[in-house]
Amino acid sequence: MKKIILASQSPRRRELLQKCVSDYQIDPADVDETLDDTLDTPSAIRELALRKAESVLKRHPNAVVIGADTAVIADDEIMGKPKNDADACRMLKKLQGRTHKVITGLSIVSLKHKYTDVSISYVTFCEMSNAEIREYIATGECLDKAGAYAVQGTGSRYITHIEGDFYAVMGLPVHLVYEELRHLSQY
Repeated sequence: MKKIILASQSPRRRELLQKCVSDYQIDPADVDETLDDTLDTPSAIRELALRKAESVLKRHPNAVVIGADTAVIADDEIMGKPKNDADACRMLKKLQGRTHKVITGLSIVSLKHKYTDVSISYVTFCEMSNAEIREYIATGECLDKAGAYAVQGTGSRYITHIEGDFYAVMGLPVHLVYEELRHLSQY
């Protein structure tokens, strides 16, 4: 199989890709991450994952490149990484006590192959007191995560239910990646 490149510097995506393959390289994409507002949200997130993968493929034309992007959506607001503690607090207050959507776009490309998909999951948070929100923000965990929480970290204590792919909520749908890489290895 060709060399595999992960077009992300996310430690979570690196950890998850190791569940599929042991030999890969990291080369983060440097693209404008503005979503195409002419597309529906899942399509726009899938398109951003493709842009990331294709930008790295230009630097590694003989490789297979994996790109991904994850967004947290509540009340039609796409929640990226919080700008600061106050923004994290706003996001967590909006998420607590209810269910929201997490969309992860995936793209796996080479010069002869293009695969794109999207995984949609639903995450339900418990009610959180203001003190719990402040305590969680103080961990620092939420500041570099879409929606201001880490499903695999301390944030897990506030999650009552996940419908969908846990790993996609973390940032990379492991089974989809594995299946597609397995399919590619047959050629």
